[in-house]
Amino acid sequence: MSILRQIAQLGHPVLRQETGLIGDPADPALQALIDDMLATMAEAGGVGIAAPQVYETLRLFILASRPTSRYPHAPAMEPTVMINPELLWQSDETEKGWEGCLSVPGIRGLAPRSLRIGVRYLSRRGEVCEEELSGFIARVFQHEYDHINGMVFLDRVASNRELISEREYLRLVSA
Repeated sequence: MSILRQIAQLGHPVLRQETGLIGDPADPALQALIDDMLATMAEAGGVGIAAPQVYETLRLFILASRPTSRYPHAPAMEPTVMINPELLWQSDETEKGWEGCLSVPGIRGLAPRSLRIGVRYLSRRGEVCEEELSGFIARVFQHEYDHINGMVFLDRVASNRELISEREYLRLVSA
C-alpha cells in the first residue's frame, strides 16, 4: 500500500544535492518508493515528480502529463517511471514557457527549455528505453532532470520580472 510523502520545499538542502544511481530497479524498497511517488504526485496535482522532492537522493523521476487546472493544455500520457535517466541530446531551438513546481508552491516562472530532446532511462521493470520527446513532455522531463541534478526551475528564469504568482498564472491561462 502506497503512502503519501511530504514534498520538500524550496530551501531544503535535499533539493540541491547530487543524486545517486540506482543499482537494482527490482529492489522492493525502490518499487515501494515509486508507488509512494505516484500517489503523492497524483494527490498534489503534479505532472511530474522527482525523488529529491520526497527526500530521496536517487536518480529517479516520474512523468505524468495530463490536463489539469495548473496545465489545462497538457497532453495526456500514462505515468512513466524513469530510473537513471540520461539526456542524450537537445535541440538548439528553445522556448520559454511557464513552469511551476510542487516544491516551489505559489510561484510560476518563464523557463527556457529545448523543444526536442533525446533521452535514455530504465523503466520500472528495468528495461532500457530510448526516445525522443518534444513540446510539453520534453519540458517536464527537463524540469525533473534538473531536480536530480540539484536544480529547480527558478535557476533557469532569466529575471525576477519573469516570475508571477500561481493565482495570476491561473487567471492568465483561464482567460
